[in-house]
Amino acid sequence: MRPLLTALGVLLLLLIDTLLMIVPLLLLALLRLLLPGRRLRAACGRGVMWCAERWVTIGKRIFARLLPTVWDIRGSAGLRRDRSYLLVCNHQSWVDIPALLEAFSGRVPFFKFFLKQELIWIPLLGLAFWALDYPFMKRHSKAYLERHPEKRGEDLEITRRACARFRDIPVTLVNYLEGTRFTPLKHQQQASPYRYLLRPKAGGVAFALASLGPRLDALLDVTLVYPGRRIPGFWLLISGQVARVIVDIQTRELDPRLWQGDYQDDAQFRQYVQDWVSRLWEEKDARIARLRGTP
Repeated sequence: MRPLLTALGVLLLLLIDTLLMIVPLLLLALLRLLLPGRRLRAACGRGVMWCAERWVTIGKRIFARLLPTVWDIRGSAGLRRDRSYLLVCNHQSWVDIPALLEAFSGRVPFFKFFLKQELIWIPLLGLAFWALDYPFMKRHSKAYLERHPEKRGEDLEITRRACARFRDIPVTLVNYLEGTRFTPLKHQQQASPYRYLLRPKAGGVAFALASLGPRLDALLDVTLVYPGRRIPGFWLLISGQVARVIVDIQTRELDPRLWQGDYQDDAQFRQYVQDWVSRLWEEKDARIARLRGTP
């Protein structure tokens, strides 16, 4: 009974938090579209980000008061809000997003996620994602692209346009290289060479680097680990049944060679980026094993 009451209490308070902050956030986003003058639009944009940050801050306080979860955050020293970062992370659960917000909120510029297009239909949150300028990706299947070859490259163009909007402001650009949440079935279907990870996809991060590379100050290589036998879902988190979450942060320099080529048309450069991603993932797989205390 207690987990149910805890979850209902957390959900109620999160809903109140959302309703309180989403109204001014959306109004400011609409004004940003309608008002003339770059300064006025920029001021509205800062207001949107202020609302989003207060929204997250209140949510973190709700979690701290009602949930027993220990957020074991490692490697956060030296992060700055006036720098731009590319953040790459393994993807396992809806709990990943609260974990990242716990680790980085107030320490780095507010996140910019690349989202599946279907998420725009989530009540309230979809509108918030739109107001925050999150790019919505099509993510067509290979079978669909074979039937509609004219759609090839659509997500890459979305990436270019989104990154162009981020060039003049500090940003933390979040990229889940696996493209989907880890499950044992997906791991088996992919014949993944990694023990704890799906195969990474280099295309999205390559085009983000091509657009923003010189303006990015560092790579945040983030590894999320949920100690225990299973990966928890969001319900287990809000019902107080997740004891501990490890967020391991490795801050790395970015090699300028990663954005000095043509990923689409230069096979040698494409292989260079893919090899870099593979090495990153090999190290992350070994790090997960260490963090889980396994050999």
